[in-house]
Amino acid sequence: MSASSSVQTPAPAVWLSERDCDLDAFRALVERPTDRSAHPLASAVERNVLLYDAERLALADRRTAQAELVRALADGPGIVVIRGAFPDTSVVDRTTAVFDALIAQQRASGAAAGDHFAKPGANDRVWNALEKAALHDPAVFADYYANDVVALVSTAWLGPGYQVTSQVNVVNPGGAAQTVHRDYHLGFLSNEAAAAHPAHVHRLSPVLTLQGAVAHCDMPVESGPTMYLPHSQKFEAGYLAWRLPEFRAYFEEHHVQLPLSKGDAVFFNPALFHAAGTNHSADIRRTANLLQVSSAFGRAMETVDREAVVGAVYPVLLARKAEGAPQRWLENVIAASAEGYPFPTNLDNDPPVDGLAPPSQADMVRRALAEGRPPRALRDALRAAAARRAS
Repeated sequence: MSASSSVQTPAPAVWLSERDCDLDAFRALVERPTDRSAHPLASAVERNVLLYDAERLALADRRTAQAELVRALADGPGIVVIRGAFPDTSVVDRTTAVFDALIAQQRASGAAAGDHFAKPGANDRVWNALEKAALHDPAVFADYYANDVVALVSTAWLGPGYQVTSQVNVVNPGGAAQTVHRDYHLGFLSNEAAAAHPAHVHRLSPVLTLQGAVAHCDMPVESGPTMYLPHSQKFEAGYLAWRLPEFRAYFEEHHVQLPLSKGDAVFFNPALFHAAGTNHSADIRRTANLLQVSSAFGRAMETVDREAVVGAVYPVLLARKAEGAPQRWLENVIAASAEGYPFPTNLDNDPPVDGLAPPSQADMVRRALAEGRPPRALRDALRAAAARRAS
C-alpha cells in the first residue's frame, strides 16, 4: 500500500457546538458571487439573488426547471425570486380581501397574533391562514392555490405529498424589523437544544421544509421586504451561529433586500439567514402570504384540519372540473388542501390495499373527483378513513 493511499480524509464532526461558528469560514461562503452560468433559466442575478420569470419557467422542461431550482436552493444562493408567479393579480387581490376580512374578525374578537421574531404590535399576523381562507371563501382559495409556480417549486424541493401551511403577515408603516434567524425546524430551538442534535440532523433539517412568500402588494425597499444573506444556508453550524452577536452584526451590515411587485414570489432554503425588514414607508401596509411547505416525511409547524379544508374546497373542484379546468389545476389545489401522505395510521383497521400503503386523503379526493361523487359521499368516506386511522 502506498503512503498516499493510506491517507484518510478526516471524518465529519458528529456533534456541532458554538466553537464551530467561525465567522471567517462563514464569510468565505457568503461572499462568493452567484454563478449565473450554472442557472441558465434565470433571467438575472441581482445582489447575488437569482431572478426568474414565471413565464420562462413554464415554457421549460419541467424536470429541467426543477433540477435547476434545487441546485439554486441547495448549492447556489439559497433563494430565488420568481417574477410574475401570480400573473393574474386579480386572484391576489381577491385573496387579500379574504385576508383583510380574517384580520378584521381577529381584531373584533380581541385576539392578538404574535410573531416569533418581531415585537408584538409591529404587524397583523394570521396563523393557519390556509385553513381559515379555505373555510371563508373556497372558490378564492382554489383559484389561488391552483398556482403552478407554488407546485413547481414545492415538488422540486420536497417531492410529492408535500403539505402547505400559510401565515399572513401585514407589516404596518413603522413596523420594526425582525431579528435575523433561520427557520423551522431547528431554527425554532434554543442553541442548547439544537446542539443536542447530531450534525447530520443539522444537514437534514433544511430539506424538510420550503419557505416562501407571495407579495400581495408592491413592495419597494422602503417598505421593508425580507432581508436575506445569500449562500448562508451552506454554513453547517448556522443553527448555532445566528444568535451570536458577531453573526448578527455581520448580517446587519451585509444583508440584501430586493423590491417585489404584487404577484411576485420568493422561495428560499429555511437555513438561509433572513429577517423581515423595517417598514419605513408612510402608507404601505406590506402584505405577504408566508408559505411554509413541509415534506410528507416531516412535521408541519401548524395543525390544519385538512378534512374541513377538503370539505369546503371539494364542491369548487367539482364545479371547475365540469367547466373544463386542466388536470394540473385540479392537482395543485388538491396538493395544497388534502393530506398527501397515508401515515401514521392504524394498520389493523386501515391495511394497505393494492400496494404498500392505504390510500391517502388526497388519493380519496382524486378518486371522488374522477367518479363525480357528491360532496356528502366524500365527507362520509373521509370520516370513515379518519376513524380507521385512530388507535
